[in-house]
Amino acid sequence: MNVIALSHSQDRDFIAQVEKESGQNVSLCYQCGNCTAGCPYTFVYDIPVHQMMRLLQAGQKEALLSCRSVWLCATCQSCTTRCPNNIDVAHIVDVLRHMARREGYSTEYGVKSFVDSFLESVEKNGRAFEMGLLLRFIGKTGRFWTDVDLAPKILPKGKLSPLPHKVKNPEAIAKIFERFRQECQK
Repeated sequence: MNVIALSHSQDRDFIAQVEKESGQNVSLCYQCGNCTAGCPYTFVYDIPVHQMMRLLQAGQKEALLSCRSVWLCATCQSCTTRCPNNIDVAHIVDVLRHMARREGYSTEYGVKSFVDSFLESVEKNGRAFEMGLLLRFIGKTGRFWTDVDLAPKILPKGKLSPLPHKVKNPEAIAKIFERFRQECQK
């Protein structure tokens, strides 16, 4: 468990920026914990969702932008759906992820490298191309042997196609990534 000292000065500009980009009022969160209770990924987070919201209220920019949780969030909307104050928590985490990317924060264990590899695969192929994603991830991290023991289980099932699948509307995918790049530059 990480201990984060809240005695550091509160970064009010950070709070205002997150509120502006997300369109959410973070002071409405009263720490009920429903977001964390509903999150299917809490078990892998270094900072649970409700604690991320509290750290945001406390203006703890460094702790939030350097945590793994913002990269592991699947934006499944479970936290948002459970919030009694209708805070779009998933969107706030998405904003934190964009901010972390813009400001050059990365995480250990290759989480950011995996996210980047996934996005590159989807941008290039219109959907995740597993073999390409795997090769990109290995190229970024040099972790060739990490999951090699899974190959005998996966390969016979045909889960790693040697060629990417075609998508019907690649132009729509290109527009999504263009909007993504515009958001990242804000």
